[in-house]
Parts: sequence; structure tokens; C-alpha cells
Amino acid sequence: MPGQLMLVDSASLWFRAFYGVPVTVTSPDGQPINAVRGFLDHLARLLHEHRPGGFVACLDVDWRPTFRVEAVPTYKAHRVAVAAGEDGDADLEEVPDELSPQVELIVQVLEAIGLATAGAAGYEADDVIGTLAARSAVPVDIVTGDRDLFQVVRPGVRVLYTVDKGRPYDDAAVAAKYAIPHAAAYADFALLRGDPSDGLPGVPGIGAKTAAALLTEYGTLGALLAALDRGERVPAGPKLAAARDYLAAAEPVMAVRTDVVLPRIDPALPTAPADPDALAMLVARYGLAAPVRRLSASIRDCAAG
Repeated sequence: MPGQLMLVDSASLWFRAFYGVPVTVTSPDGQPINAVRGFLDHLARLLHEHRPGGFVACLDVDWRPTFRVEAVPTYKAHRVAVAAGEDGDADLEEVPDELSPQVELIVQVLEAIGLATAGAAGYEADDVIGTLAARSAVPVDIVTGDRDLFQVVRPGVRVLYTVDKGRPYDDAAVAAKYAIPHAAAYADFALLRGDPSDGLPGVPGIGAKTAAALLTEYGTLGALLAALDRGERVPAGPKLAAARDYLAAAEPVMAVRTDVVLPRIDPALPTAPADPDALAMLVARYGLAAPVRRLSASIRDCAAG
């Protein structure tokens, strides 16, 4: 979709790059830069293949927001490492030691090149992506390996799913993949079935097939629970009734926010590096000449149409 806005789930990409490129790829002084090189090369391919008119790298300022943890304490709990500091214990995402410094370097390179980044205190990258997609007046491509973002797919918004080699998932593709009526039903589907990757247990006794069948029949979780409240004979009714408290708490946890307050973001692709001196320093220090050259060439390709 030429001219579209490309929104990248940055953490999804740099984790994938870290595990996809050998950690033996290092800078001239021996620091691992495998995630940096993999991330930049992946961006170069994405821009070359899809030729977006705009781009934003979306960041997890808070990967485990308080409002989600307070609602469902198990939310992403399995990903937490507890680190004692001067102010007590703090929850940190388990990130490989070799990756942590590379994340900062990736952001520095993006900013020096002039590619837009966006994040918001108290929110995940998913919420930033959901908000920017909802506001966009042009078609949107979301680059991610996170299934949660399937729920924001609609006409004009699709997911380039990195787990499936970047295959574009539009509304019909998401619906077909999960046997649900439409992509917007994915959040309800995940609530019913559960999502171990996010620490959401789901409704005991309801698996993927039952969840899909319920949503196909009733359309939404809200309509399903309304039928239960009216005393109708609903499939798996007792199981749903027993899980009402969980469903009420987890629904806003699973929902990608579309109302995040963000500063003004200019997604336009740069015509020249935003900070040539900083970029030259990063390239020389970390041995990034080849990936930066490839990414810069792809940016020029997009500008050429």
C-alpha cells in the first residue's frame, strides 16, 4: 500500500533481531551489536518492500503498565525479574545482558537518521500503535510479532506479522486464522481462550474452538454475557458465569488503547540525516556503515516513490 503509514513495534523487532543474528557480531571494540544490525537491516527490507509514506518506531516506555497489573496481577508476571535497588524491589523485564545496551543504541541511530520514534509514560508500544492507527488518515501497516495487535486490524489497517515471515494480515486473514467473525473480535477471543504469553489465564474449560464458536454465534463477549444475564441457555454458560469477575477485570487489560495522549509526531521520512555528526560518530564507533547505508538507501527509495 504505497503512501501508507508504517508503525513498528520496536521491541518485537529488536528481540527478534537479537535471537536471529549471532551474538558474535560485534563492534570494533568487541561490543555485541547483533540486535542493532539485525534491526536496521530488517527496517531497510521493510521500507524497500513496502515503500511507506510515513514511519514511526513505537517504544515500550512501560512494558507492564500499572493499570493492567492492578487489574490482573498475573499480567506478564512470568517475564519479570526482581532487582533490588536503593528504593526497594523493582520489576524489570528480563532482557539478555547483551541486548540491553543495544536498545539504547538502536534508538540513538533512529534519532540521528531522523526516523520518528514515539512512546508514552504508563503505556506499552501496543497502545501507542493503536492510538496512531486510530488517528491515521492514510492506510496503516503495523509491523509486529504480537498477536494482541490483530484486534486493531480494520479496513485500511493491517498487520505485517513477523512470526509469519511478514505476511500481511487484513481483517479477512485474521478472521480466517482464528475462525472468528472479524479481527476486532480477537481481544474477546484471547480473553476467553487465555493468552499465556501475557499471563492471562482465560476461562477454565474454554479453549480456542469453543471461544471461536461462541463469538461466531454471539458476535462479541458483551453480547454473549448479556444473553447469559437474560437467562438464555448459553453454551458453556456455567463456566462463563464462574469467570465473570476475571472477564470484567481482564477486558480492559487485553484491549489495546486508542486514546493515549502523545506529543506531536512527524512521521515523514527524512530527506537527510537529522544529526549527521551523531550518525557519523555512531557508525564509526560501532561499525555500522553497511546497515546504515542500506537503511539510508531504502529511505531514499521511499522518497522516490
